Amino acid sequence: MWMFKFISATTTRALFILVSLVGIWRVAWVKHDATYWLLAVLFLPLLLEMVVTLKSRNGRDYKWFSPAIFLFLISIIPSIWILELHHQQEKAINPQCKNLDSWQNLLNVISPNETLGNLTAQGYLSSLNQVFKTICPNAWILALHQSALLLVIVGRWLLPLGGGVTRDELSQLLLIFVGTAADILEFTSETMSDVKDNSQHLVYIILAVWTLSMLQFPLHVAVGNSKADTDGEEAPSEVSLLAKHSADIWSIVGALFIQDGPFLVVRLTVMTYFQIFHQMLVFFTIKNFLVVTLNLYRLVVISMDSRSRAGRGSAIPSV
Repeated sequence: MWMFKFISATTTRALFILVSLVGIWRVAWVKHDATYWLLAVLFLPLLLEMVVTLKSRNGRDYKWFSPAIFLFLISIIPSIWILELHHQQEKAINPQCKNLDSWQNLLNVISPNETLGNLTAQGYLSSLNQVFKTICPNAWILALHQSALLLVIVGRWLLPLGGGVTRDELSQLLLIFVGTAADILEFTSETMSDVKDNSQHLVYIILAVWTLSMLQFPLHVAVGNSKADTDGEEAPSEVSLLAKHSADIWSIVGALFIQDGPFLVVRLTVMTYFQIFHQMLVFFTIKNFLVVTLNLYRLVVISMDSRSRAGRGSAIPSV
């Protein structure tokens, strides 16, 4: 069992480092500056965390917070910021690049004109470099976004369970992660496509909100107290609202202040201040508005239910 936990812990962190390394390589490649390899220093906290976790906790993660996922995000987010900003500044430089949006384009990219068997090592590297040049920068950035989100989900699945976390809670958490990742990817891909050449400020706003939304993945409070919540009906009326419904309240707070709330503000800003309007933007704005409204409604329902229970409890005469 210890060997399995060791393999799971080390494999997950190795995947984190690999994806972050690809991001740093891409930054150094597009910037033509080897100095950006210094971003690899951000791997050191993740390596230190792995050693400490394996030595002191036998590879097991924590219940409420995952340092490995947090440090992975710290290592990958700067690379994506640099790539997004660079892409917005130099959109029109390579109009003949290929997007990976069809099987034909994919086959054209991975099938070089030369026979690889007749190439020397230098020729092979040159051919590979040409392949990388033909792929559009936004395709690289989208792939990094997708890889980071998928790896957060798979990595959380592979990491050994923390103390007090059941497999049922883990399955709930992973399902929440899948929905959250889909919303975040849709937000970045759709909103970034609306950015005009003179809207550099909008890029910073979108990236800041995206960073904030990504930082919810290391937190596991949405289902951490699910068992306590389900036993709330038999709990004494003196138990606080937060203790009874902690999972629901944390979920509502996340939707209002980390994900759907900021997404709604950004999309309203895009439509009103930057004068960008189209059907998909309107649809996702309405969707975020509905999610925010329903979460506020849910918060009111929980508060009223708690007050009514407290009222019934106080009305029972003492013996």
